[in-house]
Amino acid sequence: MSLSEVADDLIVIARVARTRGLRGEVVADLYTDFPGRFEDLDQVIAIAPDGSSRSLQIEEHWFHGNRIIFKFASYDSIDEAKELAGYQLAVPASERIELPADHFYEWELAGCRVEAMDGTLIGLVSEVLHTGGVEVLVVAGAAGREYMVPMAHDICVEIDVTQKLIRIDPPEGLLEL
Repeated sequence: MSLSEVADDLIVIARVARTRGLRGEVVADLYTDFPGRFEDLDQVIAIAPDGSSRSLQIEEHWFHGNRIIFKFASYDSIDEAKELAGYQLAVPASERIELPADHFYEWELAGCRVEAMDGTLIGLVSEVLHTGGVEVLVVAGAAGREYMVPMAHDICVEIDVTQKLIRIDPPEGLLEL
């Protein structure tokens, strides 16, 4: 999942790729780790590339491979549905799926201050890399410096997303790499 928050109160869960079929359906790429969330979802907020948004009523949805197909109310032809290509589909942050303790959404980590245990500011989280093992925080430091901080428990000793703060206890040499 990418850092896919478009506003403090919205979470992007899919992105419309293209039209499909003759009835105005669209194919969307999933941006959520919880595809089951669509079972009880009646509407989404569609965010256009220019940042404008509107609410879309979901008439039908089904999965096709690792994508989802939507049929939205009032979009009954290919020509009508074409305008949705490139739109991000979002839900209010209040509708996010609660995660277990010590698990975080990437968008919650984005922009967090990263400080050493003594309070020294290292920088701000710009993204999370997935390495196949431990995730790595990409931290943008002063003067364009970039740090790679593994999200291991013995390094990231405190993560407080409500305070947007991550305290790290880096092993010797980590911040010099």
